[in-house]
Amino acid sequence: MTKGRLEAFSDGVIAIIITIMVLELKVPHGSDLHALRPLLPVFLSYVLSFVFIAIYWNNHHHMLHAAERINGNILWANTHLLFWLSLVPFATAWIGESHLAPLPTATYGVVMVGAAIAYTILQILIVRHHGKDHKLGRAIGKNTKERASLALYVAAVPLAFVSSWVSVGIYVAVALIWFVPDRRIESVLNLR
Repeated sequence: MTKGRLEAFSDGVIAIIITIMVLELKVPHGSDLHALRPLLPVFLSYVLSFVFIAIYWNNHHHMLHAAERINGNILWANTHLLFWLSLVPFATAWIGESHLAPLPTATYGVVMVGAAIAYTILQILIVRHHGKDHKLGRAIGKNTKERASLALYVAAVPLAFVSSWVSVGIYVAVALIWFVPDRRIESVLNLR
């Protein structure tokens, strides 16, 4: 399989994930602004998850753009990432419908932990396949944002049973950390 096919397949799966999430948004029962109030938790969980999916798609795109070739390990690692991302619509719907109940909020965090680990594995395998001196290996460096994000996700899971709002605050903080695009790969690609 070529790198282009891997990118196209991943883009298609991510597009389906976003479509599934938006289909979970139900039409309000009423025609005034008050009718939107019960849907607010579902909508806000959708917005947060949409931002996370967009962040993963953006960084995935940059990482694969920097890669020159792929192998079977990279294919499986990419599939592993897509598995965790495919669980985002379920976690999104559950956290929104439950109005931030502890177990759904923790489950959302477990999905985020899984996606973060899967992305890290994919990144490691691509760098290993190309060598640390390759542009991608040089761009990634110490992985400070990745490590901090993973630590925050891990902390948010048990905190959901203490305060769901604290966990959601952590999820939002991680999204804000990544909302500013990661320029490391772009900067190395622009050196050519």
